[in-house]
Amino acid sequence: MSRKRVLVYVQYLLGIGHLKRAATLARALASKGLEVTLASGGFEVGGLALEGLRVAQLPPTGAADSSFKVLVDAAGKPIDERWKMQRREALLATWRAATPHALVLELFPFGRRQMRFELLPLLEAARAAPRRPLIVSSVRDVLGGGQSNPQRQDEMLATLEQYFDHVLVHGDPALIPFERTFRHAGRIADRLHYTGYIVDGARAEGLDARAGEGEVIVSAGGGAVGQRLLETAIRARPLSALADRTWRLLAGVNVEAAEFGALQKLAASIGDGRVLVERSRRDFTTLLANCALSISQCGYNTTMETLQAGARAVAVPFAGGSEVEQTLRARLLAERGLLEALEEAALSPETLAAAADRAARHERPAANLVDLGGAARSAELIERWTSELEW
Repeated sequence: MSRKRVLVYVQYLLGIGHLKRAATLARALASKGLEVTLASGGFEVGGLALEGLRVAQLPPTGAADSSFKVLVDAAGKPIDERWKMQRREALLATWRAATPHALVLELFPFGRRQMRFELLPLLEAARAAPRRPLIVSSVRDVLGGGQSNPQRQDEMLATLEQYFDHVLVHGDPALIPFERTFRHAGRIADRLHYTGYIVDGARAEGLDARAGEGEVIVSAGGGAVGQRLLETAIRARPLSALADRTWRLLAGVNVEAAEFGALQKLAASIGDGRVLVERSRRDFTTLLANCALSISQCGYNTTMETLQAGARAVAVPFAGGSEVEQTLRARLLAERGLLEALEEAALSPETLAAAADRAARHERPAANLVDLGGAARSAELIERWTSELEW
């Protein structure tokens, strides 16, 4: 009997968290014996473990800035109608080659309105196929800027009801129920499935198991919007009770060379030899497990990896443009005593040092306070649904 096939679509526009979460989900699906194609529409990112997957790299695009209003191509030029047509055809060709039993769209229709030019034709093709696949939305715990726009939310509901069979909410309703940011959650209760948070718990093999021991780990995800936090952390170190520790800054793969060099220069001038600046680390989860303190934004992936590691933490949520997702997540986790939250508008060396000192006095949070089994649970559901198909 041939394996069931799944096509997972993901488009990241600025931070790489969406791609990382989709890749973790795709690996979990493959581990269940499903044949998985991951169609990625963002710029290529190195260092992701994609073994066992078929990766279809679409002509890439991303946001020009944190307003998300302008998308640019690989040459940095705004995309036009011709580009959209070529991209749409590439995605449809990927669909035809995969002939999936399940089509999983990351975030849409709860986000990625910019990609409707290709996603609506894809959904029409799937719905009209002689063997119609299951159509599944894969969405994080908290919606972005569209949550405050009733008309936008009505549009999400209409698209969902027209095309989608299931919605996988990768969160824990005991922490953040989906209705907190999607007012129509009750209307889709029969299609909505909480999976727990998706977190990649794998540790890189062959590396120092004690890496990061006693350190302060400061990270900014892919690095697209974390420069201010990293620079402030360098200036906060001498003001903190943790000044005698090593502060290891992970700037991310997307930070520009000039900005990375500026961080290194600042660390060399005022870091007293205790500040290390690196782009990223394969053993990030090991660093979190061993560190004295984690300082980061409050993106989905880093936050869940921090909780899984049981690390004491300070979160400074990104709040640029119309983003409210990270701020809400940070506030709710702080209310549960799982981290210290410092809003971006209040960020300074003094406030960050004070938050770090408060967090360092906390007990390490227990790992079982939040459901982190989202990858396995999502894979189990999709495997079950596809097994019920008669083709």
